[in-house]
Amino acid sequence: MSRGALVAADLMAVSVLAFALYFPRHRRRDMIVAILCINIGVLAVATTLSQSTVSAGLGLGLFGVLSIIRLRSQELDQEEVAYYFSALALGLLGGIQVEPTWLAPALMAAMLTALFVGDHPRLFAKTRTQTVTLPMAYMSEPQLTERLEELLGCRVRRLKVRRVNLVNDTTVVDVRYDLVGDGPMATPERTG
Repeated sequence: MSRGALVAADLMAVSVLAFALYFPRHRRRDMIVAILCINIGVLAVATTLSQSTVSAGLGLGLFGVLSIIRLRSQELDQEEVAYYFSALALGLLGGIQVEPTWLAPALMAAMLTALFVGDHPRLFAKTRTQTVTLPMAYMSEPQLTERLEELLGCRVRRLKVRRVNLVNDTTVVDVRYDLVGDGPMATPERTG
């Protein structure tokens, strides 16, 4: 496959990633810029390094450091990290010619398919994760579970107490739960 065809495949794939998968589901406009720019940047570096005598490991290592810094500069959800990483990988696949020629486009399609399925709003549609601060210090896990189920209209699947403050009488808990029927939080979080 020619270099131009690989670049075109990458641009098509990152467009699908950003505009057809990510934005309709997560509605975070600022991430569109990050996804597109990291992809084009990696594509440019990978294309340049694949045609030069400079070590590809050096260039990719530098890009890895930059992307880690970027990911640490603002908290991203796990889904957003997956989209960000996919934009990096698509850029690499588009910038380096591999044999057989069908492999890079096939891997791009596989990545987009994995995101489409794995981040689909209908997959585990009633499952939620939330950090909740309760105005009472709960020392009993069964009582805490009962209160969360009542408050959220859910069935608690897992909880992890982050902090119990006996002075201020609060409990901070990470809870993973499934909505029951049309509970108070039963509205889907994402569309698309």
